[in-house]
Amino acid sequence: MRLGSDRVSNSSDFAGWAAAGQRHIEAVLDKLLLPPPQIAPQRLHQAMRYAVLGGGKRVRPLLAFAAGELSQADPQRVALAGAAVEIIHAYSLVHDDLPCMDDDVLRRGKPTCHVEYDEATALLVGDALQSLAFQVMTEHTLCDDAAVQLEMTKLLAIASGSRGMAGGQAIDLEAVGKELTVPELEFMHIHKTGAIIRVAALLGLKCGVPLSLQEHTYVDTFAKLIGLAFQVVDDVLDADATTEALGKTAGKDAQQGKPTYVSTMGVTRAKAFAEELRADAMKALESFGDRANRLRELADFIVLRKS
Repeated sequence: MRLGSDRVSNSSDFAGWAAAGQRHIEAVLDKLLLPPPQIAPQRLHQAMRYAVLGGGKRVRPLLAFAAGELSQADPQRVALAGAAVEIIHAYSLVHDDLPCMDDDVLRRGKPTCHVEYDEATALLVGDALQSLAFQVMTEHTLCDDAAVQLEMTKLLAIASGSRGMAGGQAIDLEAVGKELTVPELEFMHIHKTGAIIRVAALLGLKCGVPLSLQEHTYVDTFAKLIGLAFQVVDDVLDADATTEALGKTAGKDAQQGKPTYVSTMGVTRAKAFAEELRADAMKALESFGDRANRLRELADFIVLRKS
């Protein structure tokens, strides 16, 4: 299956590299979203494409591409792994927006899936996308060692389940109206947001030549720290940015009584904490030298973004 010729750019310019990566992953996702919308059940297949295509920064696939450069991985293989992670992420957003969860009406600048279609369809979209992600992980060659690919599939399953994203969401729902300490927030977000960001980097890394255990640990540490930083910045933006800038409803955390880094430590301290996490993440990459520049640039992008 040919997944498109718009490969990730070798441009020294980060913006050019990121734009090429985003185009590449969009083309790959477009081809992976099967069956096509003309095939029954048409409404479900249309809604799946609505939820996945044409929006988002694609941070998780970009992390996979950047980590894959460290292990000299084939970008086409990394794109498949990154697409599987992005499909999981898209399913989580569809479910997160449902009335039984955050009850939101806007995502990526357009109506949420359950608003555009209906609640039952949105529920099925999430279910189908989760299944599709694991279909991608198992029907394509992602690395040369089948045992490693099996481990990659297991890592994505863990990151998506009760010990990862789903578990973090459960903790988040239980915490509404409560005050959490910083360690409690970190525990929640290491699971809810951080697990999928972390696994994106690890899957990209594992598509290539095996690195030493120590090098693998450095990348894992970087991804863990930058995943937390991502959430801290999200909390700051929810408090500071506009709905138009975010493409989703601003101020929802405070309205719903959710504990956040902003509610716990204030905007100024939260911004400083994100910078501390970025600095620690950079330290984890020191032994790689220039080979890890894309990961460093992504760390800057995640922490310094305005939307």
